[in-house]
Amino acid sequence: MTLVFAAIALGCSFQVPVSQTVVPTEPLVEHPLPFKGRLVSGSANELPSAVAMSLSPDSPISFSYREELTHNEYHIPLAVTALDPVTYLGAPLGDYGVTAFASLSIFDGDRVLGDYTAKAFVSRSYTLYTEPTHKELEQAARSSVRQKIEEKLYRDQDRLAQAAASAR
Repeated sequence: MTLVFAAIALGCSFQVPVSQTVVPTEPLVEHPLPFKGRLVSGSANELPSAVAMSLSPDSPISFSYREELTHNEYHIPLAVTALDPVTYLGAPLGDYGVTAFASLSIFDGDRVLGDYTAKAFVSRSYTLYTEPTHKELEQAARSSVRQKIEEKLYRDQDRLAQAAASAR
């Protein structure tokens, strides 16, 4: 029995050093793609900035971009919140959310050079005294999904540049 206590005491007293080194990520620097393209589907006002900076009306390469938004709501039942005193102190009554889905396809004629999709969800709680607007939730979700598409494009830009160069 003494051996068990000694093992537990020794086991608890040893501390293994853990490395907490975190490699900082480089901030995303917006820049145009290494090729130009024309927009055949989607709105020029709703593009990720890398695509918007790479638009040219006479390019053989084409972009097709689409975003979809869905709205979500969750409400704590009124019977619960009306009787709960923290409701009147500003406790959340529920939340509103927006899910954004985006897809970007890059074509050279009938050949697909790249196809990217991303999804982002933004949610904010509301109280008796404050609530987010649908517009600000939509803007946050759109911004997030566009950034995700842009990150995928930047990771793939060397391959895309080679594919675009072979298309010319």
